[in-house]
Amino acid sequence: MNISKDLIYLDNNSTTKVDDRVIDAMIPIMTECYGNPSSSHPFGKEIHQLIIEARKNVSNLISCEPKEIIFTSGATEAINLALKGIAQSSHFNRKKIVTFSTEHKAVLDTCKILENQGFEIVILPVNNDGTVDIALLSNVVDQETLLVAAMFVNNETGVIHDIKKMAEITHNMGAIFFCDGTQAVGKIKVDINELDVDMLCFSGHKFHGPKGIGALYVNNSIKNKIQAQQTGGGQESGLRSGTSNTGGIVGLGEACKIAVIEIKETEVKVAKLRDQLESELLQIPGTFINGNIKNRIYNTTNICFPKNDANVIIGRLKKISVSNGSACTSLIVEPSHVLSAMGLDNDLAFASLRFSLSRYNNINEVKKVVKELSNILIPNLIIN
Repeated sequence: MNISKDLIYLDNNSTTKVDDRVIDAMIPIMTECYGNPSSSHPFGKEIHQLIIEARKNVSNLISCEPKEIIFTSGATEAINLALKGIAQSSHFNRKKIVTFSTEHKAVLDTCKILENQGFEIVILPVNNDGTVDIALLSNVVDQETLLVAAMFVNNETGVIHDIKKMAEITHNMGAIFFCDGTQAVGKIKVDINELDVDMLCFSGHKFHGPKGIGALYVNNSIKNKIQAQQTGGGQESGLRSGTSNTGGIVGLGEACKIAVIEIKETEVKVAKLRDQLESELLQIPGTFINGNIKNRIYNTTNICFPKNDANVIIGRLKKISVSNGSACTSLIVEPSHVLSAMGLDNDLAFASLRFSLSRYNNINEVKKVVKELSNILIPNLIIN
């Protein structure tokens, strides 16, 4: 298979290359340590120890207790477990859930389900730069609020939200705060104690771990109050039944261990590449950045190329992978709901591309991308 040969991959917010060290850690699980970790025989117990070690590595990355980590198939499942698990719990009688218009569809679509079940869903607008209006949130969250859901880093623009302040506002009204940390964990510092969130989710494949594995952090104070969404075996503290994905869990643990060591080095390298890519593309007449440029993650830039069609550009970039929005909605022919929520009209939203880099990119790739895009866009601008 030669799909990735000579490919320049700048779609790392969608998914990332699995680190070779992660693969090396997973291979024995497929070939030698293949037992069921729930089995009571010595072989099963030995495999169970691998999960214990992986859980420690995962918890260490976000500074929580190992027992507060619930392994899932990824962030989407974790979001469903968190939101539905709290909403459907018999321990709470509040019915108001607050979230934001730029959240991932996994949150927004889950909220639609809960709305059909009788919950009041309040979807707050954002500022034109994609940031949250903290004053508006403070006015909306009240003693009827059950839960507030907000992402740490926006997957399309890279905008970083003030999670600590949002959690404080939520807790002042006795409500629960859930954070979608999918684009933050493994890339920037995420410390549960500093953020003071009640629940936080993430996926391994966003930071060089395997697909099909993620986790939900649940604070011990509410762990026994969540309604399980998948029953039948009692794994993961009874919140997520099913035979453990040992290979994925070990892979996630290894990715977390690597991130703890290399996170700062990665940020310095990738930020430099992103900044050069961005500065050169912005020299193309009419281009501009979508989203706040002061509070955003270092690997992401979302650039609008007015009077162009992002899908056409993507189609002409034969060996360059970029995105026109979230991978989960890229097959839907409609403007990005994130950019629309930020006030862009359809034409500008359809003309925007997301570039998301990783430690596997290099300066030669950046130069080639700039050259290729310039060859595509500048003649088109002259014609117009």
